[in-house]
Amino acid sequence: MAPLILFCSDPLNPRRADPHFADDVRAAREAGLRTALLDHDALLAGDAEGAVRGVPRGAGAAWYRGWMVPSGRYAELAGALAARGVTLLTPPESYRRAHELPGWYAAFASVTPASAWLPAEPGRAPGAPELAALAAPLGAGPGIVKDFVKSRKHEWHEACHVPDLADTDRLASVVARFVELQDSFLAGGVVLRAFERFTDAGEARVWWVDGRPVLVTAHPDRPGLRPAPALDAVAPLVAALGCRFVTTDLAEREDGVWRVVEAGDGQVSDLPRDAGAGPLFRALALAHTAPPGETAHR
Repeated sequence: MAPLILFCSDPLNPRRADPHFADDVRAAREAGLRTALLDHDALLAGDAEGAVRGVPRGAGAAWYRGWMVPSGRYAELAGALAARGVTLLTPPESYRRAHELPGWYAAFASVTPASAWLPAEPGRAPGAPELAALAAPLGAGPGIVKDFVKSRKHEWHEACHVPDLADTDRLASVVARFVELQDSFLAGGVVLRAFERFTDAGEARVWWVDGRPVLVTAHPDRPGLRPAPALDAVAPLVAALGCRFVTTDLAEREDGVWRVVEAGDGQVSDLPRDAGAGPLFRALALAHTAPPGETAHR
């Protein structure tokens, strides 16, 4: 039996999928996948049981495909689905590993900017002494502030870029503003990343299923640019990560070296419009045949 794809429902019409994922739904059905809807708003509100009320009981193996979900809420989703006889093919521990930087960083450390992080609660920015200690291993020079999942690059100067990580006052100011703007959406804590300069060719988003690159798209922020990255150095690192459905965003550094800018769980990574999702969903249709705990590349 083909796996189920769980899409987010439209908040204005719960009987249909969120319009943002209309192309995905079409591609999934064309690939022979079954589809069902869940209530993303209810899930974020802590009502996992209510969120999956419309998912058929006993539906078996499933992939989620929708808006981002905090790791804790994803675990609740997995539990609510299991109670209905539905098993997510990405278990909670794998979702967290791919979705949050502290989970994937070790696997990609050789091909991604140097990073350091510490836990933080929403509304509580770390103090200057903590930030100075955190930044020290990264050395002087520019850096980026983000949380375990996202940055605020559209507020580049006030809440993202730090001209010199050794300037503790400026660092603390940027971190404080970042935490303020993230508010309750702060994910996990604060991350500092060394700044690297990339070419203006854009980023490529590579979609991996069971260790194979099945689709390369542009990054949704710059859909008109789709470079062709070299993947030889990245492929064994994706395999080492051990997650079945992931994405990597790659950019070419000014010295010509391809770098992983970000990694993520493929279930919640965005596809650019008109990306041609057929290869991705055909790969997901086949991936469920791998034995539990294994991936097809091993």
